[in-house]
This record gives sequence, C-alpha cells and structure tokens, in this order.
Amino acid sequence: MPLLPDTVLRRRRLSLAVATTAIAAATLSACSREAPREIPPRPVVAMAAKVAEHTPVVSLPAQIEARYTTPLSFRVAGKIVERDVRLGDAVKAGQIVARLDPADLSKNAASARAQFDAAQHQLEYATQTVTRDRAQARENLIAPAQLEQSENAYASALAQRNQASQQAALAGDQLNYGSLKADREGVITAEQADTGQNVSAGQPVYQLAWTGDVDVITDVPEAALGALRVGQTTTVSLPAVPGRTWQARVREIAPAADPLSRTYRAKLSLLSPGPDVRLGMTANVAFAQPFTAPVTPSSLSATPATAASGASVTLVDGPPITLPSTALFHKGNQPAVWVVKSDDTLVLRRVKIARYGERTVTVAGGIQPGERVVWQGAHTVTAGEKVRVIAPLHPEDFAS
Repeated sequence: MPLLPDTVLRRRRLSLAVATTAIAAATLSACSREAPREIPPRPVVAMAAKVAEHTPVVSLPAQIEARYTTPLSFRVAGKIVERDVRLGDAVKAGQIVARLDPADLSKNAASARAQFDAAQHQLEYATQTVTRDRAQARENLIAPAQLEQSENAYASALAQRNQASQQAALAGDQLNYGSLKADREGVITAEQADTGQNVSAGQPVYQLAWTGDVDVITDVPEAALGALRVGQTTTVSLPAVPGRTWQARVREIAPAADPLSRTYRAKLSLLSPGPDVRLGMTANVAFAQPFTAPVTPSSLSATPATAASGASVTLVDGPPITLPSTALFHKGNQPAVWVVKSDDTLVLRRVKIARYGERTVTVAGGIQPGERVVWQGAHTVTAGEKVRVIAPLHPEDFAS
C-alpha cells in the first residue's frame, strides 16, 4: 500500500532531525577536548664558565722568633750574688751578666795551687836524687836497685806534678766560671733565676736570643701542606707595621704532625728583617696554593659514562675553572656538573676536582670556558630537559 504524502514528509523530517542531532553532538564532543598544554622550560641559574683569574692564596698566623735561642747558665754550682742585666736588655759577646759568690771557688783555687806547689817541690827533689844516683851508678858507687828506686820516685813525682797542674788549672777555670758571660750578641728574653738563689751547674739563669737570623714560625694544616716546600719564598706581613711586607724562605718543615693540633710546624727565615721587626711579634704568612690535581691528557681523555637518565657523561679536557659549590653534582662517586647546550637542553659532564674551597670548587677539566654551567638547582633537573637560563638574583652569594 503506498505511503501517503504526509507520512513520507514526517519520515523525512525525522531523518533530518536525527542527522542534525548527530552533527551537533559530534561538534560538541570535538569542542570539549582541549589541546595538550606545552610544558614551559624550567628556569635555572646558569653562568658562563670562566678561567680562574688568580691562584688561591693561603694565609696563616705566625710569630717572629730568633733563629737561635740558648739558655745562659753557670758551669759550676753556687749562690748568685749579682745580676747585671734584665729582661729585654741587649748584651754583647763576652759581657758578664751575673756572678756567683766567689768565696768557695777562690778557696778551691788556692788549695789546688798549694797542691801544685807541693808537687812541684817533690819533683825538684826527685830530679836531684835521680841525677845524683845516675852519676854514681856510672861509677859503680851504688847498687842498681838504688838507681831503680830513684827512677821510680822521679816518675811518680813527675806524674803527681802534672796532675796537680791540671787540678790547679781546673780550679782556676771554675773560679772564672763564677762569672756568667754571654756567648753571643743578643737580647735577654727570659729571666729564670734571681739574686740570692742557689743554683746548680747547668741551671738556666737567662734566655738569650741571638742577634742576626730571624725566623717566622707557623703551624701548617694538612690541607695547605702540599703548597709548601723547603726553599720556597713567601710573603710576611706584620699587624704592628701595616702597609709593609717582607719576604721569607721556608727553611724547615716538621716531618710529623703535632699529635694534638694535627698541624705541621714550619720555620721560615725572614729575609732582611730590619729594625721594625721585633721578637715576639705576630705575623701573617701568605703563599700561593697551586692546584693539587694537575690536568693530564691521560686523566682527561674522553671517557663516556652512563647516567641514570641514559645521558652520556663525558670528561673533556679544559683549563682550571672555579665554580660555586652549589654547581657540583655527583653521579655515584664521580663529580659532575650540568651544562646548558646551545638548544637550551641539559647534558651531564663529569669533571675533575682540582681544589675544594670554602664556598667554591675548582675543576681541572670537564668543561670549557664559555660553556653555561648550572649554578643553582643542580639536583632538580634531568638530562635532556629543556631549561630557561636566568641570572643569579644575588651574585654576591656565589662569591668566593
């Protein structure tokens, strides 16, 4: 049965409505899907690497001392009755600085002289006797035994006279030892005995600092020990004499560290000290600290290593460059830094540390001057990540 025109018209209207609804639904569905957002580059503080402009300088506290300091002491025991110098006095070689009571020493010297006189008299008598007996023996006027006795008496008298002579000389020297003399020209730096005190032989009375060579004494920590060597020249400044410096040469370095401070005592000879330099002054010793890990082709050859992100860590030869400590990153036990490439992506570079400072590290290879190194945020980035380089807000925070 054929459809009526009204029925056909209704069916066409229904199909058109369904199609329109489907198109509208598809359009709404397409509009509801948003386009994926592009991740913005991560901002990082990065700066171009620069070659270190100067060698680090180490400054150590020191003290001015005389190179030779000796105690002045009597060579005999006695009672001090006179002291002629005081602390800080300058003395000359041979100058008498103190005296002992000479009474006992004088009596000892007189006794030794008397013994020498008696021994000399005995020798003269023995000499006369042996001379007479020798003459009589040649004439067979005495028995050989009597001559032997005379010869024996003469030899004994001669030995006693020699012994008494030495005892008299020793007693005379001891009498002279009662006057204490300065062996060298210098300055009295300590008084260790007073007038009226009984002292034993060898007990110090004064401390004498010799005039002439002056030493600078300093204690060197382990970290700076490698920068010093015997014969090296350093710069010395004195707080008491501002604006002036002196040169000193390293004369001696202790072979072992002090068990308490763990420092090494170094003695430096001050060159041309002059009158402004006085014993006991505090000083500062300054010397250059070279890089302790020199760059060598074998140690800085291109050696790739695999990072956690799959990036290649390459060690590239380069001059010493100083970076802030915040730039240092570690891959296992190997130090490294993040380098920003020309396309603003990151690559991890292994570096060789030459020196650790208080707030900086000096690398002896791994990066080249001009390459941008991440100074801050090294532990928040990954290899291949795109970044946006910004300058440090406070550059003074990264100053060495």
